[in-house]
Amino acid sequence: MADRILLTGGTGFIGQPLCQALIARGYQLTVLSRRPAADVRARCGEVEPVSSLEALRNHEGFHGIINLAGEGIADKRWSAARKQKLRDSRIALTNQLVNIARTWTTLPAVLVSGSAVGYYGDQGTTEVSEETPPHDEFTHQLCRDWEQAAQQLGVDGVRVCLSRTGVVVGPDGGFLKRMVPPFRLGLGGRLGRGDQYMPWVHRTDVVMALVWMLEQQGASGPYNVVSPSPVTNGAFTRCLGGVLKRPTLAAVPAAALKLMLGEMSRLLLTGQRAYPARLGAAGFEFSYTNLEAALKDALGLK
Repeated sequence: MADRILLTGGTGFIGQPLCQALIARGYQLTVLSRRPAADVRARCGEVEPVSSLEALRNHEGFHGIINLAGEGIADKRWSAARKQKLRDSRIALTNQLVNIARTWTTLPAVLVSGSAVGYYGDQGTTEVSEETPPHDEFTHQLCRDWEQAAQQLGVDGVRVCLSRTGVVVGPDGGFLKRMVPPFRLGLGGRLGRGDQYMPWVHRTDVVMALVWMLEQQGASGPYNVVSPSPVTNGAFTRCLGGVLKRPTLAAVPAAALKLMLGEMSRLLLTGQRAYPARLGAAGFEFSYTNLEAALKDALGLK
């Protein structure tokens, strides 16, 4: 049992390469997914698919859980119904996961649970560490309640780590999949004034940080999983345009984004100058600290 891991969100943008990394390290994986079993194996490799958490009630147990499940926060405009769906896919599922784990013969040694730098809300130009007080808004409330749901297992002696992940850069998915096409056409540009920070991180570093939290016995609590080199939206825009060799003269006015997206426009017009303070202090080494190199890798460019 010591090498068995339960993974939620395993078929996602981060979950798929995480499965590959964990299998390469000798772990046996059970992946929670509503997809057909054959599809799960095609995406994740030699794993045991399970279609519901209820199927794991009274299970013998797993050494660890990595909980990454959650609806895409920027996939649809934030109506009241959409906000509730975002909460249910994170908080309600995590509460169910905790309750199911408590029926196991042996509790897990560790739970690594997803979160996001949205926990801090809009922070302007303030340098953000894990100790920074949050700005109270929807993204903070969503992440706060998600984290609190995961931390319930801490009462049972389970080591709980929280991955406050930034804007993930990687191949074949993520926000770049939607961002790159207009840039290739020369229609890319900053959002609003462009001075809001984008705490980016390469997907490879996210995967390795999750593995580090799983395996580092002294690790617990929240970790900012972001590059140590945050940039503003304007700087990100110029870098992406440079990598693609396209102009970035266009700009989307803040008023237009607010009209189109409503409250969800805050995801694009505000940000966090977040740093991986705790990971850095623990000696974690990032593979990608330079945005240009990260973008070139994500886009398959030299």
